[in-house]
Amino acid sequence: MVEIEGNNTATNGPILIFDSGVGGLTVLAETRKALPDASIIFAADQAGLPYGTKTEAEIAARVAGLLGRMSERYHPSLICIACNTASTIALDMVRDALEVPIVGTVPAIKPAAALTKTGTIGLLGTQATIRQSYVDRLEAQFARGKTLLRHAAPELVAPAEAKMRGKPVDQAAIQSAVDGLLSQAGGDAIDTVVLACTHFPLLTDELSNAFGPEVTFIDGAAGIARRIGSLVDGNSTGSVRSLRAVTTGDIDEFRQVSSVLSSYGIDHIDQF
Repeated sequence: MVEIEGNNTATNGPILIFDSGVGGLTVLAETRKALPDASIIFAADQAGLPYGTKTEAEIAARVAGLLGRMSERYHPSLICIACNTASTIALDMVRDALEVPIVGTVPAIKPAAALTKTGTIGLLGTQATIRQSYVDRLEAQFARGKTLLRHAAPELVAPAEAKMRGKPVDQAAIQSAVDGLLSQAGGDAIDTVVLACTHFPLLTDELSNAFGPEVTFIDGAAGIARRIGSLVDGNSTGSVRSLRAVTTGDIDEFRQVSSVLSSYGIDHIDQF
């Protein structure tokens, strides 16, 4: 599911896709499909990773501050907060501060509720995401009559980051997340799982092996990309396309994922 706010007039600038780490690349991939000629800056706040264990006040202040400075530097036509945790906490603060269209990411409970056959949905997210009243409202609005089982799985962020660097995936972390859902009362009826963190779709193969073939996974990347496309309406395209990434963390450490970034079309990395 997608949340959109801000000035509805996009400028002729790049699309800024922001995440706490590399999970937002799942949104970048879908955005490139929808807008193959768009200029995009992928911003990874790796100096602030992980978000899921921080307080709401820490996340709101950090995200709003960073996006304010990035907006001043890059003059984006649109900002996508490709992070469920940041969106559910900081979206209101960012939309109040910035005069550009803002696309946020919230758990894809609505499509999951439409898809489930058993009526039992699992939701994997960070600690900060699953405790938000925003998620309560989504459940009440879209999953009435269904069962939504939530589990905080912050331990999945590190394996997702490791996988992008070609490092071994911690299978124990995968199994812990799966067990956290299946061990709950009624967990054996789960047939649809919402991946409520943009890092988690990077681990779809590993999660599928652990859950079994009967479970379907839902994330919002494709819907986010469609909404971005409808808002920029060609304003982020031009004769010269630019795809680059910036990190708030150590640039040498970020270069460890340069081959992965290249596979997404990004061939230039900067320090923010």
